[in-house]
Amino acid sequence: MKVRTLTAIIALIIFLPVLLKGGFILMLFSYLLAFIALKELFNMNMIKFISIPGIISALGILIIMLPQEAGDWVNNFQLKSLIAMSFILLSYTVLSKNRFSFMDAAFCLMSIAYVGIGFMYLYETRSEGLHYILFAFLVVWLTDTGAYIFGRLMGKHKLWPVISPNKTIEGFIGGLICSIIVPLVMILFVDFNIAIWLLIIVTIILSMFGQLGDLVESGFKRHFGVKDSGRILPGHGGILDRFDSFMFVLPLLNILLIQS
Repeated sequence: MKVRTLTAIIALIIFLPVLLKGGFILMLFSYLLAFIALKELFNMNMIKFISIPGIISALGILIIMLPQEAGDWVNNFQLKSLIAMSFILLSYTVLSKNRFSFMDAAFCLMSIAYVGIGFMYLYETRSEGLHYILFAFLVVWLTDTGAYIFGRLMGKHKLWPVISPNKTIEGFIGGLICSIIVPLVMILFVDFNIAIWLLIIVTIILSMFGQLGDLVESGFKRHFGVKDSGRILPGHGGILDRFDSFMFVLPLLNILLIQS
């Protein structure tokens, strides 16, 4: 518990100033987190990060996370680059004499999308305003807290025992209920330019997908037979263990609240 608490304090001391500063610093930090998360996925699947698939995937992360504000050329460049990387990875299955399989190539491409899109929206959401990123973080934290408390006090029915045996339906519902506190409080201080009832609906959807993101990462770990995605955060696991919910919530927040 002491190690877990100390890690959390150190992580907050590093992360909060970067988050508050935003801009180019946060973009670089997001890239760093994305590369670490990609390496964690590769480690789980026993693919060397320093290899042809690893380097191509890292290049894919670099490209897919390019800021959209850089110009109209970005989308076209991303599309052409990802198509080229798809063919390169598929070709490598032949060159490696099937030591690198079709499933491995698909894994690399999905990892690029999963990690790249999730962490791109970390700095993109912050660029739209500090209140949006604060809203996302509070929704995830209140959801996690509510799920834990309701699950411990009333949890009797397993939510998805094959993937995460400790999660319960009562905890899932409790997380949704607690997440509603966020819009009810923030609306008193921040203008989201949306009706409160719509904001509550958006919050519930984000809370649901945040818990889904947690289950997806749990599914990865169970499939590959690992307890944590990594060991970079003592007592907490890896970067994916800490950001799994955000990687679902942040893109969805942009679609439902910012870009709508």
